[in-house]
Amino acid sequence: MAVRAINPISRTYRHINRYLDIIGILVKYGFGEILAKLGLHKHLDFGKGSILGKAAAEIAAASGWERARMALEELGPTFVKFGQIMSTRPDMVPPELITELQKLQDTVPPFSTADAKRIIKEDLGSSVDLIFKHFPDSPTAAASMAQVYKAILPDDDVVAVKVQRPNMNQIVEVDLEIMRDLATRIKRHYKEQDAVDPVKLVEEFARAIRKELDLRIEIAQIERFARIFPSDVTIHVPKVYRDYSSSKVLTMEFIDGYKITDITKPEVLVCDIDPKVVASRGADLILKQIFEHGFFHADPHPGNIRVLADNVICFLDYGMMGTLSARHREDLADILIGIETKDERKVTRSILKLSGHRQFGDEEELESDIVEFIDVYAYGSLKELELGNLLNRFVDVITEHQLKIPRDFYLLVKALVTIEGVGRELDPDFNAVEHAEPFAKKLVLARMNPQRLIKELYGSVVETGMLIHDLPYSLNGMLRQIKQGDVKVKFEPTGFEHVLNTLDQISNRMVFARVLASLVVGSALIVLSGIPPKWHDIPVIGIVGFLSAGLMAFYLLFSILRHGRL
Repeated sequence: MAVRAINPISRTYRHINRYLDIIGILVKYGFGEILAKLGLHKHLDFGKGSILGKAAAEIAAASGWERARMALEELGPTFVKFGQIMSTRPDMVPPELITELQKLQDTVPPFSTADAKRIIKEDLGSSVDLIFKHFPDSPTAAASMAQVYKAILPDDDVVAVKVQRPNMNQIVEVDLEIMRDLATRIKRHYKEQDAVDPVKLVEEFARAIRKELDLRIEIAQIERFARIFPSDVTIHVPKVYRDYSSSKVLTMEFIDGYKITDITKPEVLVCDIDPKVVASRGADLILKQIFEHGFFHADPHPGNIRVLADNVICFLDYGMMGTLSARHREDLADILIGIETKDERKVTRSILKLSGHRQFGDEEELESDIVEFIDVYAYGSLKELELGNLLNRFVDVITEHQLKIPRDFYLLVKALVTIEGVGRELDPDFNAVEHAEPFAKKLVLARMNPQRLIKELYGSVVETGMLIHDLPYSLNGMLRQIKQGDVKVKFEPTGFEHVLNTLDQISNRMVFARVLASLVVGSALIVLSGIPPKWHDIPVIGIVGFLSAGLMAFYLLFSILRHGRL
């Protein structure tokens, strides 16, 4: 579902307070000039003059990137999530800003347990006292989108109950519509940013955050994750209780264990947990998810990983998952193998294939950069090679040549960089490249499997046969359309946004004026008719009509004067 545009009526009555809050926060952190350039001082008719005049001396010492991060934190959960997702997109966001966005805090004060119980009752159809044997008075954790309670079911199962914040859907939808309005203005006024479409960016973000708002999607992702590792003793996937879950409530097995970065503490080392084994297993599990299944946990930071007895690993929070198709996994494997074998042609072809470019204008320049890239990373010691640096530099090369790659590839890079950092913290000798190499080679060798080759050959023959079978009909249809003059040329004019907006504004004012005139005429007729109730022998309804017409006329005149056109 696309994000709706804000029309003048909805902007006045539905969004004005939130819009003013957002502008006030942005001005507070020093972005008033940008807002003025976006034309908001002409389009917001209430209170904008005082807002744009505010000073932000208390944050003057912070850098622009720091102020952007602080502003997002104060703007609330929708904007925090936007910043967190943008921190995984180096193709769109400057490195300095990414560094700040990675610091975004997703912790907020908890909402009341009474509200949580009300949401559970509304969604599950029964009161908390009937569903749970015990439900605590306070949550164990609170985040911007939801908070978690440690409860007990009637059969004594200990569960974690994730409850979405009240009115979260409405809050996010209003914020998304305002973000789309801001993106439209940025696209109109900052033509130099054509490489990145801000409206498309907001639409992509809207799809991601709406998925997170529906906890049923997270339930499905947990169950899919469990099917990937049905008999793997190195990993534990939490059990989901579907009968006690809904779109706003997620009930799952409560996982205790140890936070992965705490297992090096002396009191944990005596509990039969080996940090080196955990580091190795954690890396292998992430690599299995990526190369073998194409479905991976995209946010494996220390807070989302628990270590259980016997070095068993458990991932938490399955709201952000990444997917890679079989073709994209093979392209990634080819790139890693090409770097290892110092084959710049193979790496270049694989990058172009991954980005969807079969031919590329500056292929020689791209290959030259790949040669330099390989010289830096492939000729050193494998033990000294860091997968995080390699992948980040690889993304830099792709970004410099303005190539587009699957968006989940950036989540993959983030996951691998994160797990490498955790692995090195647990084991100083940990090397992620040594773990990734066998998975890449296995995927490349699988491509030469005779059974697969026969299957692909059979598929190609079938496709060719269907093409040959349909070709005469397709050609006949094309010739018939040409003969009948039904061939149409699609023409999309650009640069008329300002004209269309002006026409839209004119039509809105004409409708407004007609409604105003009708209200005046109707009120006059009511006054002349003498319909009770009356005040000083004048019908009250007529008085209300004339007052409403006067206010509307004043608002219309005020709006025209504010836009500088009488």
